[in-house]
Amino acid sequence: MLTDPVIAIAVAEFEKVLNHLKEEFSRLQVGRANAALVEHVMVEAYGSVQPLKNVASISVPDAKTIQIQPWDRSILSAVEKAIQVSDLGLNPVNRGIAILLNIPALTEERRRDLVKVVNTLAENTRISVRNIRQTAHSKFKEMKQNKQISEDEETGAQKQLQTKVDEANAKIMEMAKAKEEGVMTV
Repeated sequence: MLTDPVIAIAVAEFEKVLNHLKEEFSRLQVGRANAALVEHVMVEAYGSVQPLKNVASISVPDAKTIQIQPWDRSILSAVEKAIQVSDLGLNPVNRGIAILLNIPALTEERRRDLVKVVNTLAENTRISVRNIRQTAHSKFKEMKQNKQISEDEETGAQKQLQTKVDEANAKIMEMAKAKEEGVMTV
């Protein structure tokens, strides 16, 4: 069917936005140490700005600590400075060969704020899914106007696409609910 490639492209786009949502959720600070919190912090080293994960090894020795060990000790202060100016709100402890970040426990107010952020990210992802669906619908209408497909084929393709949209939205809701529970768990 001529509409199958359009649906396949839309499904691939749905996967991209779901993966992006998963990545965004992993960056949220939920009171537990997670390497994803810091790996995208930009560090000025060797005359260029690059992600922390490119210049250091990031490990999680325990649930409340992140350890960052630069491969080159000469950039230790640059890594420390990058963490201080980032929006993480964490204070780095320079141990001479590595930097330790202690993750503070979340307050109830901070947890509620994070739930709002989770819901906002989920809603933005649902909007992206709707935009992808709208693009596919436009292609279906264009195909019908060009007499490439019949009205029945267009209707069938729209139903098939809507099924995929519903599946994507269900995954978004599932991911948001799981993250919300993770945030609210003390």
